[in-house]
Amino acid sequence: MTKCLLAPRCVLPILGCFLAGAFTVLHAQELRVPANNNGNPGGERYIEEGQPAVMIHPTAEAAEAAAGARASRARVHNASTANDLYYHGGVGGIGVEPAPRVYLIMWGSQWNGNDPSGEHSILYNFFRGVGGSPWMNSVTQYCQGVATGTVYCNSSGTHAGNPSGILAGAWYDNATAAPSHPSQSQLAGEAVRAAQFFGNSTSAKNSSVQYVIATAHGNNAGGFGTQYCAWHSSTSSTVGRIAYTNLPYITDAGASCGANFNGLGSKAGITIVEGHEMTETMTDQFPNGGWLDSSGEENGDKCAWISSGQGASANISLSTGTFPVQSLWSNAFNSGAGGCVLKYP
Repeated sequence: MTKCLLAPRCVLPILGCFLAGAFTVLHAQELRVPANNNGNPGGERYIEEGQPAVMIHPTAEAAEAAAGARASRARVHNASTANDLYYHGGVGGIGVEPAPRVYLIMWGSQWNGNDPSGEHSILYNFFRGVGGSPWMNSVTQYCQGVATGTVYCNSSGTHAGNPSGILAGAWYDNATAAPSHPSQSQLAGEAVRAAQFFGNSTSAKNSSVQYVIATAHGNNAGGFGTQYCAWHSSTSSTVGRIAYTNLPYITDAGASCGANFNGLGSKAGITIVEGHEMTETMTDQFPNGGWLDSSGEENGDKCAWISSGQGASANISLSTGTFPVQSLWSNAFNSGAGGCVLKYP
């Protein structure tokens, strides 16, 4: 096996190396989240002037606080069609990922010898195995090429995909240090560099692609662990619009971002959080053109940090191992009443 751990600019293909409204904007290093955004702990936020909105994954504490008197996310458990996701018309005709491909980027020399939780290998194996799984299959009920306001695609439109082998490549971009606490524009710039590195040089090549920008232990963007666990967004570039995720070093945040959540282990948050971001991007590739509910929540937001009852976070078994995940919103669940599911149909 080729050794890629310390290679300065090493591509890890799928079968190659195993990875061993708006509010006042503050400076780019700091995230300010309104106390209440349509009553949602997650969803759309503006965090840097001149940059598009990001869709944040709330911390466990924020989700619990937002639930309040609704008693353990009762709004999810007592679902109705009023809670459904609906199509928001797409951005340039793109709302979902029909043939999703994921690129994992370990950004910066800070990764060298600095991965105490083994997050790179957990992510790599998760991405290698999750494509085609019953858990991810719920994304396939959502589509593009239909009228704005559509709730059920049925046989219409082009549906989001769930193919095996969604990991298209991984890159240890570790020749130089990444910014110690990168801003949104710096994370977006790394996503564009990754697209260029992998030869995705046109809008068409990036039309069903997402880039996961993973920062190293102790080198996360501002606000991580107190105001969010991760977020996804998009950026315009010379190679088209790019969908990307800011994925901090999740175990740095402890219980706030999933450590030991629902008894699933100290590293549970790694795949709970990234699975959330990945499937939200598949169903809302360029926010907010895809599938959201009337209050701006995506398929992951509506089911975040459920600890009991229908839709509680749990382990799933893949060919590459066992991984904790959260449930995902399904409009079709419970005879169309909707709800959070760990498999579909």
